[in-house]
Amino acid sequence: MVTTTYRNIMEIFPVVMASIVIFILFWISGIFTQFLITRLANKRGLNPELLKLIGRTTIIGLIIFGLVMALGTIGINVSALVAGLGLTGFALGFALKDVVSNLIAGSMILLHKPFKVHDIICEAGHEGKVIDIDLRYTTIEADGKKVLIQKSTLFTKEISILN
Repeated sequence: MVTTTYRNIMEIFPVVMASIVIFILFWISGIFTQFLITRLANKRGLNPELLKLIGRTTIIGLIIFGLVMALGTIGINVSALVAGLGLTGFALGFALKDVVSNLIAGSMILLHKPFKVHDIICEAGHEGKVIDIDLRYTTIEADGKKVLIQKSTLFTKEISILN
C-alpha cells in the first residue's frame, strides 16, 4: 500500500514540477514584458496611467495563460475552463461596455494627444480650459466649475480646440 502510494507520487512529481516551472516562467515573462513596455513607452514619453494599464493587462494575461498551460500540463482538461473564461469575458465585456469604451477611448486620446492640459476646448456645450486628462475623463474648468467629460464622448463627437 505504502509503496503504491509512493510510486504514484513519484510518477506524478515530474509532471507537477513541470507545470510549476511553466507557470513561473509565464509569470517571469509577464514581469519582464511589463518592464520592457514601460521602458520603451517612457522613451516615447507616453502617459504613465496608460503605461500602468498596458502593463497590468499584459502581466495578468500572461499569468492567466500560464495557469491554463500549467493545468493542461498536469492533465486537467482545460477546454471547459477556456470556454468558461471566454463566456465570462463576453459577459463582463457586455456588462462593462461603457467603462471599457471609456478606457479604450482614453487610451487612444492619450496616445494621439489631440489636445493637452491648458488647451481650451469646446465639446457638448461646454467650453473651458483642460485641467486634467486621465483614462476615463477629461476635466475642464468652465465658468468657475469643473466639468468631467467622458473619453468616449470626446472620441466619438466633434471637439473644437480653441488654442
